Amino acid sequence: MILGIDVGGTHTDSVLMQNRKIIRKSKVLTDKNDILGCVMRATQAVTTADDIRQLKRIVLSTTISTNAVAQNQLDTVGLIVMNGPGVSPKDLPLADKTHLIAGYMNHRGIEAEAIEDDELETLKQQFAKDKIEHLAVIGKFSTRNPAHEQDVGSFFADKITHVSLGHHQSGVLNFPRRIATTYLNAAIWSLHSRMVDQLAGYLQELGVNVPLFILKADGGTIGVEQSRNYPVQTILSGPAATIMGVLPFVSSTQDSVSIDVGGTTTDIALFADGAPLLEPKGVEIEGHKTLIRGLLTHSMALGGDSHVQVVNGALQIGPERKGSAMAFDGPVPTPTDALIVLGLADIGDKAKALRAMESLATTLQQTPQQVAQSIVDSMCASIATKVTQMVSEVNSKPVYTIHELLEGKTLNPQQLIAVGGPAPYLAKQVGELLQLPALVPENSDVINASGAAMARTTVELNLLADTESQQLSFAEDGRKVQISSRATVDDIVAIGQERLLEIARAAGARDEDLEVEVADCQSFNVIHGYATTGKNIRVRLQIKPGLIKHEEQV
Repeated sequence: MILGIDVGGTHTDSVLMQNRKIIRKSKVLTDKNDILGCVMRATQAVTTADDIRQLKRIVLSTTISTNAVAQNQLDTVGLIVMNGPGVSPKDLPLADKTHLIAGYMNHRGIEAEAIEDDELETLKQQFAKDKIEHLAVIGKFSTRNPAHEQDVGSFFADKITHVSLGHHQSGVLNFPRRIATTYLNAAIWSLHSRMVDQLAGYLQELGVNVPLFILKADGGTIGVEQSRNYPVQTILSGPAATIMGVLPFVSSTQDSVSIDVGGTTTDIALFADGAPLLEPKGVEIEGHKTLIRGLLTHSMALGGDSHVQVVNGALQIGPERKGSAMAFDGPVPTPTDALIVLGLADIGDKAKALRAMESLATTLQQTPQQVAQSIVDSMCASIATKVTQMVSEVNSKPVYTIHELLEGKTLNPQQLIAVGGPAPYLAKQVGELLQLPALVPENSDVINASGAAMARTTVELNLLADTESQQLSFAEDGRKVQISSRATVDDIVAIGQERLLEIARAAGARDEDLEVEVADCQSFNVIHGYATTGKNIRVRLQIKPGLIKHEEQV
């Protein structure tokens, strides 16, 4: 048995699953001040004592980190950057928060400029004075040689609660994005760490020793304790949970689009022949361009509980959510009220929903039914327009899925999958506007929780081999090993696969779910004096993202 829990902004959903089938499901209200209490109530709503004893894994997706960034509820961070030559500091992200220091590695990982201890000592005194407890340290080309980052981190370790190092966040080269990623990791570390502590208490209260995972932005899972050092990876796990939940219903031979209509937002995702699309450079959140590996989604501030009002004589839906629908004793009219008045949704108090529409109808000099229809029509049209725009944007660039770059691919969705509370009432109309058949999967109201429950553990590893110096470095942890001067691409891939499997098992992956993919591979000759003296080989490996195998398939 698997327990999946999705802590959303409005509701905390939970599902108890066995062999990919939902045995029980539940929704409880989310209390942002008591996440542990929400998780406990969600667990109790779907499990018995006997169920809990049979659990094999628990997976959680949460909006906590995402909301902290969106609402700028971030810890103050001591941001130390070793810039070196080539990029003006003012052109780097977070320049106003940055402390630039000496120290520079070149593109081959060889020290070109040493760190100056006097600078570090001055900064240490300043951080102590300003009571800064969280540090982010980023050096250019640190993925080629992390020694400077490690030395700076060690220098501050006795005075700082936590240090986030740039090379730990991603092995992919992109200095500006690494700065933003490492900064966010440090800024949300204490918030995430408190949640990890609470979840440890949660397991203790359940009385079980079962693996507990948290969903990442790429649709894969990571062990909760291991996630303590990489909280930034859990940003945007909510939309990723939707995509993993939708995956079993996506055609493997056609392109598809999914919409997740929630209370506050609608999230849109695309699939190429059954594979979710990936943000090729990393996700962007609140203007921060990061190296966080994440699935491609677009979010609109439009949902079932969006505030509907008359502005300058016309209906305006959202972007704010003031509370529940008036049919559920909320304060303002919403699209949910409109659906109830039209008889599309048989929920809530219809008399209160009617009063919500009457308050708008009087101003517009229309009937409540006319206003309700206009709200639903406007909402469906907005979603369809956004889908069309997203497809057009994707087709203007190379198409990346979670597995590969699709050369020359033009996305042409043939299927619409609609999930979320209001989805059953809107799917047909949105589908007609897009000229697509619409599918609303069973249990679509808890699709995020089931998606989290079924997600595999994913791990990525980047390797750089220099056969001239006979060294191979693992970008994410800075480890170096000796290799032969005659090492080939196949040799490097084999070494990387062995290390990747070690990391994946340590992160909680099951052997039956370990499928290694070579996500990228490049080889360049090193030329000295008109002669080839070696090769630079770069390899990126990943555990293939997807859904876990259930017992019948093992």
